[in-house]
Order: sequence, then structure tokens, then C-alpha cells
Amino acid sequence: MVLLLAGCNTLPDSGPTEYKINHAQSDPKRNSVGYNIVKVSPELIGLLESQEPPLFSSLDADNAPASVPRNDTIGPGDVLQVSIYEVGSALFSPNNGGMSAGGNMSMASNLPPLSVDGSGNVEIPFGGQMHVTGMTTNQLADTITARLKQKSQSPQVLVRILSDITNSVIVYGGVRRPSRIPLTPNREHILDVIALAGGEDRTVQSDEDYIVRLTRKDKIAELPLKTIENDPAQNIVMQPGDRVQVVYEPRTFSVFGATERVTQTQFTTPTLTLAEAISRSGGPLDSRADPNAVYLFRFENADVLKRLGLSVDNGATTGPVIYQLDMMNPSNYFLAERFMMRDQDIIYVANATSNKFYKFFGLISTLIAPGITAAWMAK
Repeated sequence: MVLLLAGCNTLPDSGPTEYKINHAQSDPKRNSVGYNIVKVSPELIGLLESQEPPLFSSLDADNAPASVPRNDTIGPGDVLQVSIYEVGSALFSPNNGGMSAGGNMSMASNLPPLSVDGSGNVEIPFGGQMHVTGMTTNQLADTITARLKQKSQSPQVLVRILSDITNSVIVYGGVRRPSRIPLTPNREHILDVIALAGGEDRTVQSDEDYIVRLTRKDKIAELPLKTIENDPAQNIVMQPGDRVQVVYEPRTFSVFGATERVTQTQFTTPTLTLAEAISRSGGPLDSRADPNAVYLFRFENADVLKRLGLSVDNGATTGPVIYQLDMMNPSNYFLAERFMMRDQDIIYVANATSNKFYKFFGLISTLIAPGITAAWMAK
């Protein structure tokens, strides 16, 4: 019996048993990353569901409709075209002109393109320096007209933006034409500006494999492109200064242990549950697995760990945790259907404690079976 047990312990194994994982948690030498084990429960599912990443609609909700920019104001970096029409003796174009409706000479002149400096100012000949940040083109035209009335006869001014830096967004990453996209008073949405940048650069790939990361002021949110396409509430209106990054990032999860195969698998769908992920790997093997001990390894958000009562290193945004699912409890199958997978999750199905014994027994049978067969044939 002693030799039998010793032989069992020397056999190779595909991974630790439930006992070894739980025992290693309390051993600082073996638990060098400081993971904790948390059993999957209705309370845990509720907590994880309440910790959904920021949706784009939440960023849009921070702005009241009255405060949403109109996309037609002037700001630093813009280049303006100013056209001035004068009657009679003209300040700007004495050699050009035409007849006005009243028979007087009408003069028209286009000033050289004017750049708005970093302070939001622009210099107008005969009008002086003007602070134009926040003005619309019509407001600036009225301001210039008012300043020129004492120097020119019946001046009329038209202003348009040649290069619109203020009312624009940056779209970059996995698109065909990364660029600065000017916004218009029509109020483009996030899918509009992605389309104007040429759309995703790998059209043969599924939209679920693209992540759209939106940076607005000091907030960042990201969603799968497919989610934005399927949920109109997430296709929010763009605001000047937004940055949209399209990232080709196939989401994958890995499976180890006593399953049909060790594999890394892509999600291929916008969402994936733990139950679906386990079934894709073939599920626990009846001959090897311990269905009481299905584990999911993850670097979880720090706020989730704190709400679970677990310690988190100062300044850390994530921490290691192992979620344990007991598949011998029928109710846990419902929980597994609500437990959402994340990119880079690892599923491990622990080996049954008796697995080594059966391995050793199989090895002994393999060794002695030829001798028994030869003896039978000799008879």
C-alpha cells in the first residue's frame, strides 16, 4: 500500500486539485501574487453586474442639452476667411468693384486667411485685435461690421471657417483613414465619424472584435463596436475635442485542466457567459475532472475587490482573484449563465483527487497485461 501511494504521487498531472488550490491561497510562498478565492453566488453576480464599465450614454448624460456645443463656434487654431463688401470709396479693394442695386460702386475684398492664435484672438485690418473664441461666424461678422462702420461706407462682412480645429474630433487606430473629422451643426454621432474615417480597416473581421474607446475630457469609456451598432442609445452625439480610438482586439479566453482540450478561444459574440465558455471547451471530463472545482482566474477591478472585502495594494487598479463554481449544485448553472466573461479570463477545471490513483492503476494494468496475456496463451 505504501509503494502504491508513493507511485501515485510521482505521476505527472495536468494541474492542481481543489485542495492544492485552496491550500496554496494561505501559503505566502506559493501565493506570491496575493490572490483570493471567491465562490460564485447570487450576491457576487449582482455585484459584478452593477460594475459594468461606463457606457457612452453615461458620458452623454453628463451634458444638459442646453450646454451641448453647436459645432459652429470659433476657437484657437481655426483659420478664417473674411470677405468685406463696401460701397463707394473702399478701404480694402479700391481697384475692384461692381455696381450696387442703387447705382453706387460696390467693392468686394477677401482678406488673406486669418489664423486664430492660442489666446483666441485675431487681427482685422482697420478693426484691430478681436477676441473671437466662442463666437459664431455670424457674431464675428457683426462685430467686424460694427468696427468698420466709422471707416467704410455701408460695410457688410461674411465670415466662414476654412480650417475648423475647434469643432472637430480625432478618429484613429483601426480605421482606414485616421484623421481629424470636422463637426457640423448637423451634430454627427460616433458611428458617423467612424464612417467618415473610412470605417474599420479589417472588414473581413467581425465587428465584435473591434473596441471603440471614447475619451471625453477626463473620462474614458469603451464598448464593442457591435454594441454601439445594436444599441442606438450608445451611438451618442460627438462633441468638439472628443477622441475616438478604434482598436482591433479579438477577445479570447483560455481553458486548462481536466477538460476535453486545452485551448484559447475567441469570443466571436458581443457577450459570452461562463456557461457558454465552459461548453465550448467540451466541459469537465467525467474520468478526470472534479466538477466541484471549476475556477475562473481574473485580474478584477479594484473597486470590486474592495466591495468584496478583499485587500488591494495602494494605487492598484486591479487585483488577482479566483472565482470558484461548484457544478455539482444545479442552481449554479443558472449563475454560470449570468456570469459574464471578460477578455483574457482563464478557466481551470481541477483534477479529481482520485485521478492519480486511476492513472497509476491504468499504468500497472498496462505493464502487467502483456504478461497475463502471454501466460494465458501458454496454457
